[in-house]
Amino acid sequence: MAVRIRLKRLGAKKAPFYRIVVADSRTSRNGKSIAEIGYFDPTKEPNVLKVDAEEAKKWLSTGAQPSDTAKALLKKAGVIGE
Repeated sequence: MAVRIRLKRLGAKKAPFYRIVVADSRTSRNGKSIAEIGYFDPTKEPNVLKVDAEEAKKWLSTGAQPSDTAKALLKKAGVIGE
């Protein structure tokens, strides 16, 4: 099973809110997820980013691959290095 760390879109039309989730790569964007490890709100000024660093590192160490956007957010949160 290929596990990915990616974003799940929530919120109203033109007001997105994202949860950073761990999910099977075959599930749909907003489908069932294995775990929620944080959230990202780009509508606030400044952007709100909250990540459970320990949980994210645990999933990365077990082989979960982050999507490009999730990788950028994890770097911004200081979970993974450059």
